[in-house]
Amino acid sequence: MAETVWSTDTGEAVYRSRDPVRNFRLRVHLQRITSSNFLHYQPATQPGKNLIDLATFRPQPTASGHRPDENEEEEVVIGWQEKLFSQFEVDLYQNEAACQSPLDHQYRQEILKLEDSGGRKNRRIFTYTDSDRYTNLEEHCQKMTTATSEVPSFLVERMANVRRRRQDRRGMEGGILKSRVVTWEPSEEFIRNNHVINTPLQTMYIMADLGPCGKLGYKKYEQILCTLKVDSNGVITVKPDFTGLKGPYRIEMEGEKQELWKYTIDNVSSLAQPEEEEREQRVFKDLYGRHKEYLSSLVGTDFEMTVPGALRLFVNGEVVSARGYEYDNLYIHFFVELPTNWSSPAFQQLSGVTQTCATKPLGMDKVAYFSYPFTFEASFLHEDESADALPEWPVLYCEVLSLDFWQRYRVEGYGAVVLPATPGLHTLTVSTWRPTELGTRAELRRFFIGGSLELEDLSYVRIPGTVKGTRLSRFGFRTMTTGSVTFRFHCLQQSRAFMESSSLRRRMRSVLDCLEGFSQQSSIHNVLEAFHRARRRMREARESLPQDLVSPSGAMVS
Repeated sequence: MAETVWSTDTGEAVYRSRDPVRNFRLRVHLQRITSSNFLHYQPATQPGKNLIDLATFRPQPTASGHRPDENEEEEVVIGWQEKLFSQFEVDLYQNEAACQSPLDHQYRQEILKLEDSGGRKNRRIFTYTDSDRYTNLEEHCQKMTTATSEVPSFLVERMANVRRRRQDRRGMEGGILKSRVVTWEPSEEFIRNNHVINTPLQTMYIMADLGPCGKLGYKKYEQILCTLKVDSNGVITVKPDFTGLKGPYRIEMEGEKQELWKYTIDNVSSLAQPEEEEREQRVFKDLYGRHKEYLSSLVGTDFEMTVPGALRLFVNGEVVSARGYEYDNLYIHFFVELPTNWSSPAFQQLSGVTQTCATKPLGMDKVAYFSYPFTFEASFLHEDESADALPEWPVLYCEVLSLDFWQRYRVEGYGAVVLPATPGLHTLTVSTWRPTELGTRAELRRFFIGGSLELEDLSYVRIPGTVKGTRLSRFGFRTMTTGSVTFRFHCLQQSRAFMESSSLRRRMRSVLDCLEGFSQQSSIHNVLEAFHRARRRMREARESLPQDLVSPSGAMVS
């Protein structure tokens, strides 16, 4: 005989169902493994005979008239909030003097009807529903930890009175908050009702009377087989979980005999018929349609859709900070250049100037925090379908300037950054540079007078649009690296192609890929340009050193 594999995981499981909970069905199977009535020794009836009569191995009748083998194993199918009476409740409610509430009298009438129709079909397995007193006591006395000697805290004692039960549709004191914002003298009921989120919840306990044969109906032998909880959102909590392919659960009774029981819990809810599923789908479709109309009414008719084949870009940007510059009192002038096939509304401003900000030391650098917000929108319409036409992405140019005591400005640096090609949050740092002249005269003029070399066209930071041809020569143009500016962009893209699965979406996807490829090309261009600037600075440094410190190969001698 194979050894039984027990299931030791008695934790709760959570399910969600859209079906009405009244269709919920459980099958509970209970069986005794070790029996105290396995042998009944009976002395020999004939004198001088020391053998045990085989008749003593037959099950002996109990006081209730049922044989022990009838109580060794039991299986019942239980519905949601279905009441199955225990032997204790049958004995209790047969006495009319013990009935105190209307529910007790209702149970008495049901028990009398059962007795008239032949008695209960269940013997050991019974239930406690949401209306029974046991549910109140169990929720009030439940422990918060697994400690044997648990001392309830103040919060546990206070929360024990707050039952997450289905509330009646009646006015409560907590419902007058709309007219009275502050309650100066809250009552105990008001505090309990507003202390926690009271989700309506119904509870049901599946119990078992594991008393010895002939001693059914004693409270000390009652054991919880399964706890079921269902809230108003269709969430079903089962503790322990359905048996399924796992082994059965075990219960070992305390005492001298230490009887061992095993039981299984299975979900036997009937599947919906095709007609019911179709009717349910129609109801949900109608419900979702009404909800969609409700959301559309909230949005209104002011929501604008883009032109088919167009991409709209919304940017909420921020000039965060600037660091690493020579002088104080910095401000930044910036603008956005829209390439070919891009456009913006007539009222849209594509440039801006920040406030003048003093710097503060941070490590080895001086940092100016602007936190200057700006916003703009632009639209892209891909009109050229030829393969040679490579679309471009908008570029943001910035110019960092400083003010002296006499309100004279000087250029601190120029920079440019391609706007992010993907939606979302992006934080980019732009390195800047400024034009320089050989000798100290230009720096003295910059310090005392405030004048400095400036670019007539800020687009010369990258590739200006006025360039004709495929090459741009910057031979003889001297620059020096200054500091860096940090931008933060929140980008949002809107297009009808995002909602369609036609060729228009594939066309827009290819356009976006081209735009993203252009931004990557721009990043590579920036890296190469920075590399060339570094080599130029090293060459200038070598030229400024005495000839005895430079080797014939051009390397500096240490």
